[in-house]
Amino acid sequence: MNLHAPALCRVRAITAFVSLTPDQTAWQHALTDAKRQCDRLAAAFARADYTVQSVRIVANPFGEYLDTTSLTAAKQGLAHIQRILSALNQNGLRIRFAIGEARSATEIALLPELIRDYGDLANACVNIAADADGIPDHAQIARCTAAVQKIARITPRGEGNFNFTVNYNCPPLIPYFPAGYHHDAHGSLVVGLETPDLLAAALRALNDQPADPGDYLRAAYHAMHRALQHHSDAVQAIIAATTLDDGWHYAGMDTSAAPSKNCTSMAEIYRLLRVPHFGASGSIAASALLTRVFKTLNNVRAIGFSGLMLAVTEDQGLADASRDNTFDLRALLTYSSVCCIGLDTVPIPGDTPAEKINAIMADTAAMAYRLNKPLTVRLFPVPGLNAGDITRFTSDDLCNCAVLAVP
Repeated sequence: MNLHAPALCRVRAITAFVSLTPDQTAWQHALTDAKRQCDRLAAAFARADYTVQSVRIVANPFGEYLDTTSLTAAKQGLAHIQRILSALNQNGLRIRFAIGEARSATEIALLPELIRDYGDLANACVNIAADADGIPDHAQIARCTAAVQKIARITPRGEGNFNFTVNYNCPPLIPYFPAGYHHDAHGSLVVGLETPDLLAAALRALNDQPADPGDYLRAAYHAMHRALQHHSDAVQAIIAATTLDDGWHYAGMDTSAAPSKNCTSMAEIYRLLRVPHFGASGSIAASALLTRVFKTLNNVRAIGFSGLMLAVTEDQGLADASRDNTFDLRALLTYSSVCCIGLDTVPIPGDTPAEKINAIMADTAAMAYRLNKPLTVRLFPVPGLNAGDITRFTSDDLCNCAVLAVP
């Protein structure tokens, strides 16, 4: 297969970062302006045969522009944004919107109902800080846990937690949802790719298959690196040749593989790296190797995660592996020590006590700050299901998998 074929590398997201003010009359212009820049890039990518999957817009913290004095007032503001975006969504590209970071107890308490009523137009995150001793803000963690549990109760099958994540040590300008946020980066554009198909093709195309494990991993690394470097260069060349309006600029690329249910599973990538199955011995080494591929590209403005993503319910192979009980929650945390993302889209028993969820978040925080890496927690407590049960999600974004036990 031609590894330079654009079909192997999709543009998962063109993400625009905008700042909104309480003046709702200015929202139309700001959002239209952002969508116009995204559309220009999308058209340029299409001319080069690169598929664009979605356009995304990330706002500043929503407490800065929505009226958060009541749930009704906040909903009225979000309804206005929904009307604007619906009118802009005319070219078939999916528009996703992040309302930005929730910072106060009041804002976090609003999230469950906003997510229930506005779904993919109400993506949000909370950034959990740690003090000088590396101890995270446990009060804020408890507020997030309460939000996660309420979202699970009030949205069908608990799927609303797809739109909420808790960030630890995460930088701004992440193009992927719902971890993306910013404070003062209006006019920034970030691109995220979907590259598992490319990585798998590069590994299958290896002509020389060294028997020695070290030699094979070295060859695999260089094969994936060359393939990803080519497409990163090509994508950035397209961006450089595209004229943006005044006040807009390309801020960088998140080089993460960003798997989805519609591309090669990361579990298959592990198999091609000669790991018997995802979760088997060798998985940590493979995770570290893949992370190195994403973080060592040349002449790329790496931004966001730029690392290995293991999203359990967004990756069919990982979802299948959960049914085979080849990994558990602790394994996912262990792999996070050499990659990134943390615990992403992980279904857990619906009756998991708040204390256990708090502890999971504290463990992830400790790893993020101790190792100085961006990690997130996006848990799905699934009402009525226990460890080992199979989910029955209906979202097009989610795969059904086994519920993982919480130790």
